[in-house]
Amino acid sequence: MAPKRGKLKREQKTLLVMLRIYCRNHHGSTGKQLCSDCRELREYADERLQKCPFGATKGLCSQCEIHCYKPEMRERIRDVMRYSGPRMLSSNPVLAMAHLIKERKHKSKSSRKVPGSPE
Repeated sequence: MAPKRGKLKREQKTLLVMLRIYCRNHHGSTGKQLCSDCRELREYADERLQKCPFGATKGLCSQCEIHCYKPEMRERIRDVMRYSGPRMLSSNPVLAMAHLIKERKHKSKSSRKVPGSPE
């Protein structure tokens, strides 16, 4: 169970870093605080991550066949990632590179299927 927790924690940390960059530059937040909208999005994303049916084998949500997010929340998280992803290279290069490696690795695989579903 430890590998799953480690992967989930890294994903949560990556999301938090992205949200902080986005919130600071779009909503004027300072330091480590998020505005209420970004805090709500983080809580929602963390909840979805905890309930992911793929667990430790989870790929990138953007390349998943299942879309756990409500359409509005999915669009909000896309906006955050589009904006923050490139900026993350200078603020947190280790997390940014880990995310890029994961993205490249999963782009080469076929679309993800629900565990236990017929192929």
